[in-house]
Amino acid sequence: MPTAILTGQPVPGSSLEGDLRSLGFDVRHASDAGETETLLAAVPAGERVAVVDARFVGHVHALRLGLTDPRFPASALPGAVSVQPEARRALTRALTRESVAASSGAAAPEDLAGRLGEALEADDLTVYRPELGTLVASVPADPQERNGVRQAVLAVDDEAVRLRSAVKARDGFFTTYCISPYSRYIARWCARRGLTPNQVTTASLITALIAAGCAATGTRAGFVAAGLLLLFSFVLDCTDGQLARYSLQYSTLGAWLDATFDRAKEYAYYAGLALGAARGGDDVWALALGAMILQTCRHVVDFSFNEANHDATANTSPTAALSDKLDSVGWTVWVRRMIVLPIGERWAMIAVLTALTTPRITFYALLAGCAFAATYTTAGRVLRSLTRKASRTDRAAGALVDLTDSGPLAESLTRFAGRLPRVAPAVVAFVAGAVVVTCAALAPYGGWLPVLGAAVYVLLSPAALLRPLKGALDWLVPPFYRAAEYLTVLALAVNAGMNGVLPAAFGLVAAVAYHHYDTVYRIRGNAGAPPHWLVRAIGGHEGRTLLVTVLAALLTAAQFKVALTALAVAVALLVLVESIRFWVSSGAPAVHDEGEPA
Repeated sequence: MPTAILTGQPVPGSSLEGDLRSLGFDVRHASDAGETETLLAAVPAGERVAVVDARFVGHVHALRLGLTDPRFPASALPGAVSVQPEARRALTRALTRESVAASSGAAAPEDLAGRLGEALEADDLTVYRPELGTLVASVPADPQERNGVRQAVLAVDDEAVRLRSAVKARDGFFTTYCISPYSRYIARWCARRGLTPNQVTTASLITALIAAGCAATGTRAGFVAAGLLLLFSFVLDCTDGQLARYSLQYSTLGAWLDATFDRAKEYAYYAGLALGAARGGDDVWALALGAMILQTCRHVVDFSFNEANHDATANTSPTAALSDKLDSVGWTVWVRRMIVLPIGERWAMIAVLTALTTPRITFYALLAGCAFAATYTTAGRVLRSLTRKASRTDRAAGALVDLTDSGPLAESLTRFAGRLPRVAPAVVAFVAGAVVVTCAALAPYGGWLPVLGAAVYVLLSPAALLRPLKGALDWLVPPFYRAAEYLTVLALAVNAGMNGVLPAAFGLVAAVAYHHYDTVYRIRGNAGAPPHWLVRAIGGHEGRTLLVTVLAALLTAAQFKVALTALAVAVALLVLVESIRFWVSSGAPAVHDEGEPA
């Protein structure tokens, strides 16, 4: 149980102690810094501890935000400071200095909690100070001021503020106006019954998987049920994040589950639609795989661009300036958010089309919408990159290298590639990808032309490793490699022309895509890329591409299906086991409350 130490003389009629107990704190009292230091030493080292001025007046939700958020080692608000175990030593040092100063008469006895917060910052510890908005948190100096602060507290409904703040400030139109107005109340209902965000996330996954199963029946009733369940799954998907923000139940595991389950739900639903269409005699596996490839590549574009520019030292792009001007016109903001087809609009479209039309029409609409969104966003980012003057950091360049997922073949060839012409890595990646995809698409199944194209792809793959990826368009290198690898698998599977090959290819791309998403989430958490042994074990993008083309040349279509299935299972087992091991370990990155990329 966390401990709150109330310092100073108790204030008659104050509800502070009860408020702290309602937040789960064991409350103790100290009259001065020396007694506070003694009580702090008695608190177990693995527990959170807060120091709160007994004169504090404010909203309970202000205390919740300032004292209980698990994402930060130290946090503070007027009259209160809270530390997690990793910041206990810094708080102990600060209290020791305060105690010594108080014993010598050099320090004023007032506002101990405020001085502790300042001392922690002086000790090079980042102290989180939440934005309170209309919430009140104050330490009044006299009874008259106290009465005024109490009136200010009564004037603001902190539960209404809490509900509003549970919703992400920036979200899509469909989510903002069709889901969040009621999902926040579902989140509160869950919180009052002790449900956790992870439980809601799991319920969302199960609902989506049931929806995929309904779609797989291939019946009209199944398609209608699938559409309704997919929408309900999205409601739960919004609810889990709102529940986390409402009750401050953030966790590293929860952030990972929320991110990975979103991908699993959407792509499992694609597979369900394809199975349902097959029951009706329509083979749309190529469309399902194409939709997954397009959506994954869209995300890679988002991730790569953001990583390349998140710590850039300047932004003088006229395109960015125009975007900022458009943001000042309200309706343009919503239009631009809708046309990029974020998860809310995308899932709503898929659900409605599933219920009313056929899987083929659903996939056609999905591919068209995502293609337009990808063209819009990528074109805008290319223009920003070409017109901005920015200095990119070594960290950004390193993140792009990690996102390329280069394997042992690319690494071994770098020693021989130093004499190659200094061509932009994005150009090399595009040309290499175009060569291998074109060869795979145009050659008949069983031919060796795709192997030749893959060999060229491998020989050009060191381009991403020869020099830091700090060029204006170097963020395009990972998306080009992703598209090349995935489209090569798609083309070979289509050319095989045998039932079962495309589903096997779908499974392989899904397994590899999970690895690439996992890489992104680790980089976002400042934990670096997955271990090098894992990247080498699954071959890197160039090794897998070469292997698949060789298998297609050597094996019959039936054997190729078995080989793709075995490769998909092997990659999935390796990346899932390592990913789960990492994300449940103590070395997992700090929690980050981020939104869906697109």
